Amino acid sequence: MVKVPDTATPTPSFDYAPAPESRAIVDIAPSYGLFVDGQFVDGQGRAFKTINPATEEVLAEIAEASAADVDLAVRAARRAHTRVWSRMAGRERAKYLYRIARIVQERGRELAVLESIDNGKPIRESRDVDVPALAAHFFYYAGWADKLDHAGLGPDPRSLGVAGQVIPWNFPLMMLAWKIAPALAAGNTVVLKPAETTPLTALLFAEICQQADLPAGVVNIVTGAGATGRALVAHPDVDKIAFTGSTDVGKQIARTVAGTSKTVTLELGGKAANIVFDDAPLDQAVEGVVNGIFFNQGHVCCAGSRLLVQESVAEEVLARLKRRMATLRVGDPLDKNTDVGAINSAEQLAKIRQLSDIGEAEGAGRWSPPCDLPATGFWFPPTVFTGVTQAHRIAREEVFGPVLSVLTFRTPAEAVEKANNTPYGLSAGVWTEKGSRILWMANQLRAGTVWANTFNKFDASAPFGGYKESGYGREGGREGLLAYLKGASA
Repeated sequence: MVKVPDTATPTPSFDYAPAPESRAIVDIAPSYGLFVDGQFVDGQGRAFKTINPATEEVLAEIAEASAADVDLAVRAARRAHTRVWSRMAGRERAKYLYRIARIVQERGRELAVLESIDNGKPIRESRDVDVPALAAHFFYYAGWADKLDHAGLGPDPRSLGVAGQVIPWNFPLMMLAWKIAPALAAGNTVVLKPAETTPLTALLFAEICQQADLPAGVVNIVTGAGATGRALVAHPDVDKIAFTGSTDVGKQIARTVAGTSKTVTLELGGKAANIVFDDAPLDQAVEGVVNGIFFNQGHVCCAGSRLLVQESVAEEVLARLKRRMATLRVGDPLDKNTDVGAINSAEQLAKIRQLSDIGEAEGAGRWSPPCDLPATGFWFPPTVFTGVTQAHRIAREEVFGPVLSVLTFRTPAEAVEKANNTPYGLSAGVWTEKGSRILWMANQLRAGTVWANTFNKFDASAPFGGYKESGYGREGGREGLLAYLKGASA
C-alpha cells in the first residue's frame, strides 16, 4: 500500500520573528560625572542609579549635582557667554551647530539604542523620530544663527545670557534639541538638567559637544533630581528658564522666578481631545487615534488621551479601534517589531495603575487586548475606557500612559464644549472631510496646536506650546528663537 504524502497547506502564521537591535554599539560606562566647562567632572553630591525600565537592570551610577555644582556650571556658562559665544559672529556659531547636527546623524544608531535602553521607548521611535528630530533642530537653528536681524526684533538683537533648561524623561533627546539649539543659535550659553531617570543620552550629547570642539562652557549638563533643578531655577545669575514637565512643577517654577528679571518658557501637561466626526475616513482616523495615545507608551504631553467620537459612528469606530489595538506588539524596546515599550519608571507605572483602577471604580468600561507582559520591568497594556463622562477622573487628569478615554458628542458645538472643558490647552485633533469644519473647529478649540486628519506631527520650523495650565511661550520655529533674544534697546 502506497502512502500518499500530506500536501495540505499549513496554516500561515502572522507572528513576527524577533528582530532585536544590538546593544553592542553602545558603551555605557559604570559611572558618569557632570559636564561642566567642557569637561566631565566629579560632582560634590551623592550618586544615584539609572536603570533600564524594560529589565530593571542598573545601567550606571550618575552624579547628583549639588547647589555648589550648579553654581560652578552657571559660572562656566557666564564666562563662555561673556568672553566667547556672544561675541562670536553668527556665521561662526552656525558652523558649530551644523557640526553637531552632522555628528548626531553619524552617531544616530548609538543615540537611538541608548535612548531606548534608558527610556524604554521602542527602537523604531528612537531611530525614526527622536534622533532625526534632534539633528533637524540643530540644522534648522544653524540656519538662523547668522540671520538674527530678520527674526523680528529689529537690527542687531542680543542674546539673553545664561539659559537654565530642565527637560523631562519622555523625550530626552528631542527636548534637549528644542531647548539647546535655539539658545545657542541666539548666542546664549546653557546649563541643562536632564530628568533623573533618563540622563544617559544627554551625557552622550556632552561627548558630541566635545567632538564638535564646542568652546568650553557653552553647554553644561548637570544631572540630578528635583533639588538640582530647583537650584538651577533659583540661581541668581541665570537669565532664562525653559522647562518642560508637569503642571505642578511648572507652577513652582513660576512662583520661584516671580519678581525676578528671568524670562520663562513653560511647556506643561495636556489632556488633548482627538475629535472624530461621522464623515471622517474611519480607518485613517483610527490610525491617528492609536498614534495619538499609544505612541511612546502615552508618555506624551500632547497625547490624544480623550477620544471624542460622533454618536452615529461611535460603535463602528470603537470596534475598529479594538481590532487595531489587538495587533499592537508590547515588549522589548530594542525589538524593531515592538509598538509599545516599557513604562519609564515604577513610580509612573503606579500612577497609571491608580488612575486606571479609579476609572473602573467610577463605572467606566475598561478593555485591553490580550497580551503577555514581560515578567520583569515596568509594563502596562494599551487600554481603552468607554462610557466615560466629563466627571470621570480619567477624563480630567493627565494619566501620561497608554490609556484612552472615549466620550461621544452629537454636534460640532458639543464637541468643542467638551474638548475645551479641561484646564489644559496644549493640542487637539480633528478628523473630518469638510475643510470648512476643520477651520471652524481650529478657531474654536483652545489649544496651542490643532492637527487636521493627522496627529503628533512636528517640524523644527513650526512653533509648539500651550494655553491655560499647559504653559506659555513657544518652542520651535522663529517663535522658539525669539524666546532667547532681546531687542538691541532692551
